[in-house]
Amino acid sequence: MSTGGGQPIDIVEAARGNAPALEEKVLTPDKDDVISPKEDVGALASGSDTDEPLRGPNGEVYPSKRDLETLRRVQGHISPIIYTIAFIELCERFAYYGTTAVFVNFIQQSLPEGSTTGAAGTFGQPGALGQGQQASTGLVTFNSFWAFLMPLVGGYLSDTYWGKYKTIHVAIVVATFGHLILIISALPPVIKRPDAALGIFSLGLIFFGIGVGFFKANISPMIAEQYEASHPRPVVETLKSGERVIKDPVLTISVIYMRYYFFINVGSLVGQISMVYAEKYVGFYLSFTLPTVLFLFCPLVLIAFKNKYVRRPPTGSVIGKFFALLGLGMKGRWSANPVRLWKNIREPGFFERVKPSNIPESERPDWMTFDDNWVDEVRRGIKACQVFFLYPIYWLPYNQLNANLISQAATMVLGGVPNDVINNLDPIALLIFIPICDKIFYPFLRKMGYNLTPIKKITVGFALGTLAMVVGAIIQHYIYWESPCRDISGYGHVSDCKVALGFAENASVDERIYKPPLTVWIQTPAYVLIAFSEIFASITGLEYAFTKAPKNMRGFITGIFWFAQAFSAAIAQAFVPLSTDPLLVWLYTTVAIIAALGGLLFHFVFLKLDREEEALNALPDSVFKGSRNQDEDFEAVKQAQAEADHIRHAQGLDEKLGTNS
Repeated sequence: MSTGGGQPIDIVEAARGNAPALEEKVLTPDKDDVISPKEDVGALASGSDTDEPLRGPNGEVYPSKRDLETLRRVQGHISPIIYTIAFIELCERFAYYGTTAVFVNFIQQSLPEGSTTGAAGTFGQPGALGQGQQASTGLVTFNSFWAFLMPLVGGYLSDTYWGKYKTIHVAIVVATFGHLILIISALPPVIKRPDAALGIFSLGLIFFGIGVGFFKANISPMIAEQYEASHPRPVVETLKSGERVIKDPVLTISVIYMRYYFFINVGSLVGQISMVYAEKYVGFYLSFTLPTVLFLFCPLVLIAFKNKYVRRPPTGSVIGKFFALLGLGMKGRWSANPVRLWKNIREPGFFERVKPSNIPESERPDWMTFDDNWVDEVRRGIKACQVFFLYPIYWLPYNQLNANLISQAATMVLGGVPNDVINNLDPIALLIFIPICDKIFYPFLRKMGYNLTPIKKITVGFALGTLAMVVGAIIQHYIYWESPCRDISGYGHVSDCKVALGFAENASVDERIYKPPLTVWIQTPAYVLIAFSEIFASITGLEYAFTKAPKNMRGFITGIFWFAQAFSAAIAQAFVPLSTDPLLVWLYTTVAIIAALGGLLFHFVFLKLDREEEALNALPDSVFKGSRNQDEDFEAVKQAQAEADHIRHAQGLDEKLGTNS
């Protein structure tokens, strides 16, 4: 592993929570506001129960128990190198969303009369394969499922064999191959044969999804590791104003993910809008080609800054020990009753029983080569996985954004705006409200002494997703009620309204004649609510995966986070029969009810994790790094662990750490 300057980081320094040296602090932009740690009287001034300040190896002051309870938390300095990784993700998201933004029209709508590329001009409807809404919903849902299933594989390969940096390069190669196949499916000689084009398109989705999944599992942990490597532990600093504050790495990582998500949505917004207009006025082949070109910037930036990145090496297989540990804990506690099984997994002392120190050496399995601290890290990772268990329900409303809400937009008055550009209200809202939350809302809450914990944020995300689906259901009702075809076809039939009124399906007719008198912009509240739900739940989920996973399993745990979206996409397949007239009101209503119940369940099951948040984030590093750490100085690391345990005890964090799983 290397630091931002390419120098190796000693595992002992990391375990001790080694903060940057005093000389390094003059490089931070907030240097004029900070008093030197040596001038800070530290824990003594805070009323600590200890007789000595809690100081690190470079003179940095760690917060005491009272400090943690009373001092305001602030973010640390974010290095510019972190933004280069965010730019890489911007390019990848431009490529992904620019490509997928036109999937619905490419699959669902028919090739416009006289067009060889799918373009339809200002007032026409772009299309290509003419497979209908159910086929488009099914394939778009499959793409989501596949792209969010592959992070599990990509995370495992990264943790075990390749490391994050190399795995991202592999992801780029595979995804680029998928992009090229999608371009072929949209070429004019191919697109005129819908069956052949559909087969080529489906093959492209396979490689496309593998590359996307491998990329997603590793880029988000890698960006946070750039900060964590040099700022592993909260420290106390005194501002020039005299206020003592805690510079909190977990808070800083939360801010990093907020800004990372901002970059994601810059790429998403520009990619979707530009490619939708490319589809409308030039053709689908251009909508698939331009994202591929921008995607090629990803490896260029990665290579250019290779020696500046913290690149944690793979640790060898730890996944087997992870599952073996769980199996040992569950011995004699398996149950066919899911409620009983859940209680057994979460019973007090589950992980205490399987710590090596609690098992006589003669009875330990051969695979138990780790220490107690790694068991604590696994327990913390399991907590994250339990939180992600209900995420598929959260993603159900979000999944409507790229499928049924696009189809809903096509049934309203567009006024020349492509129907698949309306969902860009989501990234637009995110670009507006992420800076507001980052710079105003969250700092205001912290200044007022209110800590909006991850569990509370995610609960709010569930509620906002539910409200978005309520809005969707209301809009769909009025589409049916105001349809010009209601007297002819009855309530709930708008997709074939043009034909019902006596016009040819591909005829160029003023849309106001056969569509309800509803502007497409009434969808705005639904997209804004989904955007807010992402700020509270999606960004927080990435942060939770990183901060709670064992350090040698971050790719895999991040993969589990994204797998929740894959599982949600699989669940969404059950709703495909509802994705047609006259059942769409029931579709949105059903999803809203499920999301509301899921949010309530999430709140009551996981709210108590808030009490352990600080203690879980402060667990000491484990000696065990996997099969590739035989050369470590274990005695030095154990000494560093003892120091970390002493600090946690002085801070009162071991009292907050529960023993239930």
